[in-house]
Amino acid sequence: MGLWGGLFVLALVVSALALWRLWPQREGMTPLGREIMRWIMVLTVALAIFNFGDTLVSPFRNTQSVNLSQGVIELPREANGHYYLTAQINGTEVQFVVDTGASGIVLSQEDAARAGLDADRLAYIHTANTANGTVRIAPVVLASFDVDGITDENVRAYVNEGELSGSLLGMSYLRRYEKIIITRDMLRLER
Repeated sequence: MGLWGGLFVLALVVSALALWRLWPQREGMTPLGREIMRWIMVLTVALAIFNFGDTLVSPFRNTQSVNLSQGVIELPREANGHYYLTAQINGTEVQFVVDTGASGIVLSQEDAARAGLDADRLAYIHTANTANGTVRIAPVVLASFDVDGITDENVRAYVNEGELSGSLLGMSYLRRYEKIIITRDMLRLER
């Protein structure tokens, strides 16, 4: 739901609350009418929470943090159980799913294009076995891979020719760290 849809739902919630509070005839309503109004209020508030829940909770979530002097990156576990790392690839922000089962860094075609790589001109000369079967991949070199100041240059990666909903951060990058510590809710990379 976009901005206008969200504003519409918010307007519905405020209108329902105002109507319930300011409507003088509510005391004269039948018990069934009052119950229907209560359910309309409950459903309106539930719809608002459903649409705005992430926005309301996001300021209280842990986010990716980097201690540049110690070379440490901390990634909180998201609600879906995955760890995500956001990096600047050739100056473009790309979000990766940390995937210890992937050998290398794998970019989706969309992320590759945003990072300045022309996916149509790449040579898809290798194959990779994935959960969705075998796909062709093209080797590339990323001029820069920057995580809030922890920068690596000339990083080898691959662009997936098939459908990939996001980019993967595999072991070729994770091996650059001395320690990989995974606790229940945090993944910590230490150089």
